[in-house]
Amino acid sequence: MTPVTHASRTSGQSRRTFLTILGAGALGSAALAGCRTEGGGGGEATSPAGAVTDEVLPAYSALDYVEPDFPSVNGSTAGFASIPAELVQAYDAPPGSGSTFTAMTPLWGAIPPTDGNQYFDAVNAAIGSTVQFQISDGNTYGDKLAAVLASADDVPDWVCIPTWNIPPRFDQAVESLFEDLTPFLAGDAVLDYPHLANIPTDVWKFCVFNGKLKALPFPGEIITDAIFYRDDVFAAEGITELPTNAEELLELCAELTNGQRWAANDLWNTATMIHGVVPKWRIEDDGTLTHRIETEEYRAALEWNAQLFAQGSVHPDAVADNSGDAKARFESGQVLISNDGVGGWHEALARQLGSNPGYSQRPFTPFAADGGTPVLWKGNPANILSFIKATDDKDKVAEMLAVADFLAAPFGTAEYALINYGVEGVHYSTDDDGLPVPTELAATELQPSYIFLADPPVVNTKVQFPGFVEAFCTWMADASAYVQDPAFFGMQITEPNQFGSLSQPIEDLEKDISRGRKPLSDLDAAIETWRSTGGEELRQFYAQILDAQ
Repeated sequence: MTPVTHASRTSGQSRRTFLTILGAGALGSAALAGCRTEGGGGGEATSPAGAVTDEVLPAYSALDYVEPDFPSVNGSTAGFASIPAELVQAYDAPPGSGSTFTAMTPLWGAIPPTDGNQYFDAVNAAIGSTVQFQISDGNTYGDKLAAVLASADDVPDWVCIPTWNIPPRFDQAVESLFEDLTPFLAGDAVLDYPHLANIPTDVWKFCVFNGKLKALPFPGEIITDAIFYRDDVFAAEGITELPTNAEELLELCAELTNGQRWAANDLWNTATMIHGVVPKWRIEDDGTLTHRIETEEYRAALEWNAQLFAQGSVHPDAVADNSGDAKARFESGQVLISNDGVGGWHEALARQLGSNPGYSQRPFTPFAADGGTPVLWKGNPANILSFIKATDDKDKVAEMLAVADFLAAPFGTAEYALINYGVEGVHYSTDDDGLPVPTELAATELQPSYIFLADPPVVNTKVQFPGFVEAFCTWMADASAYVQDPAFFGMQITEPNQFGSLSQPIEDLEKDISRGRKPLSDLDAAIETWRSTGGEELRQFYAQILDAQ
């Protein structure tokens, strides 16, 4: 590839923001909820997963066509404070060889027409290959996917699989249905595809199945959640001292609650964050496994959350477990503290700044319950994967990977702009700040599609919200110092079906204890029941995986 300068002034705003502007509903509520889930789907594993070895992972070679104003720190999201006036043309010729590929992808929005679609036509011309999309409703995608994978003859050339839609016995299906990409991408082999090599190693770990590199990733954030507060209201009320431990947070919540307003939504996720509760398992020094519900941190988090409810600081609708209105309560000022995914920050700004220009929210600087060093558990940086159908035609695989490399062109390139915004003058124009303004045609033709086959590392370019990029990237860079890998990080593990409902009684008890309906002492009996009804078997299942490493 020979980089050349692109003559036109194409906007570089984030794809997710632009698609929201278009009304595309990219990665809508169902998808975002799925992005926060852990691990794969249910299934009957025939053998434990093996360790992800360095030999199968692609080498990492960072590539910045445009230097970020806020560089990544320890894997944090990089940010750009302005839109570049000119973009780099990463490819001086289409990388494809003229082949046609079928591709199955989900969509949480109106499915666009495939015939006569100027967006699809333009991208296919630029990549030099034709991708024929088979787009399905994201809300029922799991059912559709299971049916397609059950018939090997009907599997498309390229299949997107969100990890929350991984079907039963996928460890067997992935071996027989999909291409082993290890010979093409492992180690320095990936350098033939520099945009794929630009994807961090942690992301690739989630693409390994049965010890082989089997998928391409849709990269995400390493820190997925935060504890937000309404800093505009805090400033108006002269609140300058922010909490540095669990007790101070309780005191602040008591101060904020006044009978007309409540301090918080249900802060159970906050409780687990500040107490450093492990996502699932902790590996002890002697090699044994302790489940999160068996830890002292979990018990302390539950006790703290019960105190928060008991002192009357939680909004009555949250007490009633009405989580669907949590964002509305926070944004309206009915509550001033709420936990949310980091993506909820800019989404709130988009909803509120038009009618309330002074609206502002910020995440608390990470703190530990005891005031010591906080622990943040790394989120899954790849929850959506794509797979290439197994074939004896290795030239076909190489062509598809060349197309994937085009699709993974990072921010700052004309290729990125085309994939994410379409054709300038057809799907968008640019305003005085260089931001894309969608046309009416964009709402019909341009929906998330190619991004689900391959995508570059996520960056923050939401410059339409003054000060947001700096606030977000600075906060995440500072928070990244406290990030740790959870046990079994990067391993695609499919739990046997019989454990699917094992956690539900515990989750129900969490709510009951938090709301004072049951005492904390009931936890001991619940843990024993969990152990005897499958918990010990599940521990042995994971112990076998640990031993295999």
